[in-house]
Amino acid sequence: MEISAPLAYAGDPRQAADDVAALEAAGLDAVWVAEAYGFDSPTIMGYLAARTERMKIGAGILNVYSRTPALIAQTAAGLDAISGGRAIIGLGASGPQVVEGWHGKPYDKPLARTREAVELTRRILRREVIDHHGVTDMPLPEEKGGKLGKPLKILTKPVRSEVPLYIASLGPANVRMTAEIADGWLPTLFIPEKAHQVWGASLAEGEAKRDPALGPLQTVAGGLLAIGDDAAAARDLARPQIALYVGGMGAPGKNFYNDLAVAYGYEEEAGRIQELYLSGRKKEAEAAVPDEFCELMSLCGPESYVRERVEAFREAGVTMLNVIPVGPEPAKSIETVKGWL
Repeated sequence: MEISAPLAYAGDPRQAADDVAALEAAGLDAVWVAEAYGFDSPTIMGYLAARTERMKIGAGILNVYSRTPALIAQTAAGLDAISGGRAIIGLGASGPQVVEGWHGKPYDKPLARTREAVELTRRILRREVIDHHGVTDMPLPEEKGGKLGKPLKILTKPVRSEVPLYIASLGPANVRMTAEIADGWLPTLFIPEKAHQVWGASLAEGEAKRDPALGPLQTVAGGLLAIGDDAAAARDLARPQIALYVGGMGAPGKNFYNDLAVAYGYEEEAGRIQELYLSGRKKEAEAAVPDEFCELMSLCGPESYVRERVEAFREAGVTMLNVIPVGPEPAKSIETVKGWL
């Protein structure tokens, strides 16, 4: 098992990169750069490539609506080149609020777009001449307004012909597709003790169709990390994130994370969190998050307890433990957990 951490993308990215470089020295194996509707992630990933030496640099995630498959492939090739072969490209559909509200694109065909982005990125990195017609047309045909386009292959030679492609997915069909075609899986709000009941069947169905050449599906999941006799209190720091996702990421009936909370067995609580959050009562929504939810998706407590949590994630199939170290000595926490893996 490897250990990774997400980049704190809401603040100063230069300071965040300094912090990540220190964590690399403590043993961090990878960093994940989110995008949402703030700074773009490729710019920051390129900066991280220059500031680090060993760790993998992951996009977590690039959405498949605002970039063409060709641009995704170019980003993968460019990041891999300047990092010396350390790129991981996380892909996903994001959500309708960001896709429609920020990028001005209709939120249609999320699975088909994701599957096509994976297929075309792999073909482009292999330097194939691309003549493809699906959700995306390469080249654009005459009947759709094309005039001068012709089939092309990537101009430069990628460092690797296969850059790992991970997919962020939660719903049954999307998880099934992830297990079939992706190098890795990026679930959100992952509870190891409940993961199999929610995703076990979808993962098994997808893996049954998986090309053996891809190797085993890698899984990235984790949560807040705090080690110490009084560290259990840090679990409460998970409340704002859970409340935001379960309560605020979409309208009623259109929130994937709320559906996940219901599948975990928190149906009544999920409805209450959403009701409070969407009415502007965010602090009450955070307070409504079940204590068990906070505990099971985090690694906060005495050392022996945190070791048990690490093993729970490992037993659930997690191959890269993605943690957010909280407390005064984040590097020490990373170094300690790295020593257990």
